[in-house]
Amino acid sequence: MTWSDLQNSLNTIGYSASDDLSVALHLALTLGRPLLLEGAAGVGKTQLASSLAAVKDAKLIRLQCYEGLDAAQAIYEWNYQHQLLAIRAAAEDGETGKSVETRIFSNEFLLERPLLSAITQERPPVLLIDEIDRADEEFEAYLLEILSEFQITIPELGTITATTKPIVILTSNGTRDLSDALRRRCLYSYVDYPDRDIELAILKSRYPTLDARLGAQVVGFVQKLRQEDLEKTPGIAETLDFAAALMGLGIADLTADPVVLQHTLSTLLKTQSDRAQITKEVAGRIAGRAA
Repeated sequence: MTWSDLQNSLNTIGYSASDDLSVALHLALTLGRPLLLEGAAGVGKTQLASSLAAVKDAKLIRLQCYEGLDAAQAIYEWNYQHQLLAIRAAAEDGETGKSVETRIFSNEFLLERPLLSAITQERPPVLLIDEIDRADEEFEAYLLEILSEFQITIPELGTITATTKPIVILTSNGTRDLSDALRRRCLYSYVDYPDRDIELAILKSRYPTLDARLGAQVVGFVQKLRQEDLEKTPGIAETLDFAAALMGLGIADLTADPVVLQHTLSTLLKTQSDRAQITKEVAGRIAGRAA
């Protein structure tokens, strides 16, 4: 499969990827390397992993990162409650010593978290490590063994090597700098807000019955809105919500009713300061230039 074939396959299921992103993804698949995607929230980084899993007919395994994430939550942990019950049952049966220890530290009592689950699948899954920049810097060290050798060391069991090599996609919103060691192990692509044609194609693929003129107005409005000094710039998901709201209200022209237009901005503007900044007059001005 060439990069353009991959791009077309993604487009078929509703994900419009730029040439640059399609080539980067193709190279990551060809070379077997993780792909690091950076960009603002809402540009489609996470959706790419979901769409790729659909294209590859693969299982999507997602690790949502956050501050304080540790190995127990991301890689594995022991089922302590079941271990305790097993120890008590063994003691009642008169069983003690090494045999009990061996049994309670076996796969029967091991809880697989996303990273361990990803390397023990029979078919290569898509492993999404989402918003890696939200995790602590120390957590990145946990990833290095996996991204380098695709293996995990469990002290009680030894080293578990990947049954199949997962397709790894990491996303970052740029809230902090990632380590050089992590970046070296990944291919890289910056995902920006889509241009007018791509965003219109996304809108048409999601809402094929949407009037062409209204669709052009919606995309034009959102793209001009992104040029305003906002706290939270609307992403693609917000564009889709905006279009759905307009269709649900039976609005065929953004300039028809400024009051209703102002009300529908709840789908695009997600902070009080942004709502206060984009007044009815400002919204009307943007709508007038959106077609």
